[in-house]
Amino acid sequence: MKTTEPDSSALLKHTYHYVCNCLPPYALRSLPIPTRQLNPSSSEAAEMAEPKLFELNNGTIQLKVSSLGCTITSLSVPDKNGKLGDVVLGFDALEPYLKGAAPYFGCIVGRVANRIKDGKFTLDGAHYSLPINKPPNSLHGGHKGYDKVVWELVEHKQGNEPSITFKYYSRDGEEGYPGELAVTATYTLTSATTLRLDMKAVPQNKPTPVSLAQHTYWNLGGHNSGNVLDHTIQIWAKHVTPVDQNTIPTGEIMPVKDTPFDFTTEQKIGSRIHEVGIGYDHNYVLDCEDEQWGLKHAVKLKDPVSSRVLNLWTNAPGMQFYTANYVHGIVGKGGAQYDKHSGVCLETQGFPNAINQPNFPSIVVRPGEKYEHSMLFEFSVE
Repeated sequence: MKTTEPDSSALLKHTYHYVCNCLPPYALRSLPIPTRQLNPSSSEAAEMAEPKLFELNNGTIQLKVSSLGCTITSLSVPDKNGKLGDVVLGFDALEPYLKGAAPYFGCIVGRVANRIKDGKFTLDGAHYSLPINKPPNSLHGGHKGYDKVVWELVEHKQGNEPSITFKYYSRDGEEGYPGELAVTATYTLTSATTLRLDMKAVPQNKPTPVSLAQHTYWNLGGHNSGNVLDHTIQIWAKHVTPVDQNTIPTGEIMPVKDTPFDFTTEQKIGSRIHEVGIGYDHNYVLDCEDEQWGLKHAVKLKDPVSSRVLNLWTNAPGMQFYTANYVHGIVGKGGAQYDKHSGVCLETQGFPNAINQPNFPSIVVRPGEKYEHSMLFEFSVE
């Protein structure tokens, strides 16, 4: 990962050194990548394509994913009694997603996830302006980010490790971002109770910021089981990036110790949520040294009733912990009503507004380099 040296603060230097040197490469890997890997007409085709729904099933996990935004619409996993339950918020049909009724339920967001301050940034001396779709900032790629386009199906494999791969070709200037970008996303059921997502992006002709995120709202008790305040969570992060009144990181990297942001040991989500305003919506600096499959342990989430557990592994430097603070009165699958804190998002990512914060790990990817971001969702009961 290519980065800029942080300021002289000892804490910043220590954290920055760990993120950049101890975590596996997240965004940048020098590779001889041919340009125009995907046909740019695919973005035009996406304008006219009808979204479709696909299924992956290995006999234990049942996953439904749409070509619209690579959206997970349903994910059923067993509880302590072996009973399958759908653990993601969403809708029974694709129409509500098309009409914008979903607050980023289950989708992949980009070209840059999270917020960019004032929708502006400068790269190599050029100034760029983005849509202000979450005033006063740009959020999750703009008015029509990657969550709102139909991706092209590349491959749908059955068998012992069923998988599905989608691609999207993002145009130069799309939602204000520079350069053409070829993007792929692959969901794979790698074992009986494990789902993996691999996201890759290759800039074709210009350097550009890239930071994709998977925006599923999890409720391990079942999507229709109420709020997640009694879920316990452990996050492998000793620091967060505190935010201003517009939810933009201040640039500080703050220790979580002795604060309501401390989930270094297992705690109920609701135990101190009243101390952070309407709920959690913060980026955690991931620092776990435990590694499997080339990925670092980010978080463990558990529902005490069903005993379902989700362990999430990633190669991203940060994770947005969001407790569905703005969800209210949404009628979802089976007529279930989703309200505040009905789910929790665990969005591994580059740091929010990193393009404007030189002391954050860089999210700029240049031609000849490849962005790679992987997440592994490991389900169990305990």
